[in-house]
Amino acid sequence: MTKYKLKSFIIISVFFVALSACNSAEKKEKEAEETELIPEDIVELRDDQIKLANIETGTIELRSLSGTLKVSGTVASAPQNLAMVSMPMGGFVKNTSLIPGNSVSKGQTLAVIENQEFIEIQQNYLEAKNKLEYVEADYNRQNELYKNDVSSKKNLQLVTSEYKSLKVQVKALEQKLTLIGIHPSRLNEDNISRSVALVSPISGYVKTVNVSIGKSVSESDVLFEIVNIDQLFIELNLFEKDVDKVTAGQNIHFFINNETEQHDAVVYQTAKSIDADKTYKVYASVRGTCKNVLPGMYVNALIEAASNKVAAVPSDALVSFDEKDYIFVFEKNKEEDGKPFTEYRMIQVEKGVTDSGYTEIVLPEGFDSKTAKVVIKGAYNLLSAKKNAGEMAC
Repeated sequence: MTKYKLKSFIIISVFFVALSACNSAEKKEKEAEETELIPEDIVELRDDQIKLANIETGTIELRSLSGTLKVSGTVASAPQNLAMVSMPMGGFVKNTSLIPGNSVSKGQTLAVIENQEFIEIQQNYLEAKNKLEYVEADYNRQNELYKNDVSSKKNLQLVTSEYKSLKVQVKALEQKLTLIGIHPSRLNEDNISRSVALVSPISGYVKTVNVSIGKSVSESDVLFEIVNIDQLFIELNLFEKDVDKVTAGQNIHFFINNETEQHDAVVYQTAKSIDADKTYKVYASVRGTCKNVLPGMYVNALIEAASNKVAAVPSDALVSFDEKDYIFVFEKNKEEDGKPFTEYRMIQVEKGVTDSGYTEIVLPEGFDSKTAKVVIKGAYNLLSAKKNAGEMAC
């Protein structure tokens, strides 16, 4: 009897322990069901909170966005429109009347230079020219005599050699005279001069004057700088990431010296290689004549980026968090304890150009942009709810 009671007691005890364990497991399971775990990229709001946060949703659109690129650069002039004027043989400055800013025409006298070597060149040229006339006549005579077997071949060869040497000498002196600005065809024994007019090779404006009366100048000295500002261009520096955003024909607006006056240009060429500092050059022709725009000036420019159809949302739909860009999209509606809730999912995107209140976005791979409902108003309120749980979120 005693053994039977003990056995019954053990069986009952095991039953109650098992029952207690089952009740405890059911309780924990129920508590787990009641405590919902919300993913980190989800924000949950009640209907009244949605109204308070002014949440509005819209769609991702395909829009043509041009956008602008802010860049810097300098004004430059084409090589054919910039002249460094020197005197090939040097000398002394006899006179000049130009100052920086003066307008000059092609062929206009910039200064008069004196040099005794000018006299020697003219003298040598006229003497060689006169001697050539005599030797040429003798050459023709010896040629005829040789043909008639009256003169020897040796005499003809001597005269021919002298004749050709004099022709070379005269041609060389002609080039020297032309180089210093004297026309050989106009030179004779009555107009030999010790001075030469230094003339402008192009039309434009005097940028620099490095002479004064009586100054000694050498052939390597730059005496004047002349620039033609009718065909200026600007050289801009762009970052490597913007290579595909600029093409020939795009419009540019630029400003100089912090002025408010806007100047216009158009891209005519882009560089075909990237520089060592990961930038590349863009060249644009200045439109019209700008009197206050000169080569060497620093410019700030706005390039109208190429227009194309891209996925875009209103700029207010984008939020920044931890140096990344996000949008919020509608996830689902649900009920808890009889109360309606709405979930919004936070999606990381890459931000592109901005134009007319819309911003280009690059969406994650596999994201369905056609059916997505994007929060276009109140996105920062959702971000605040995410960062400050309990303030607006449940």
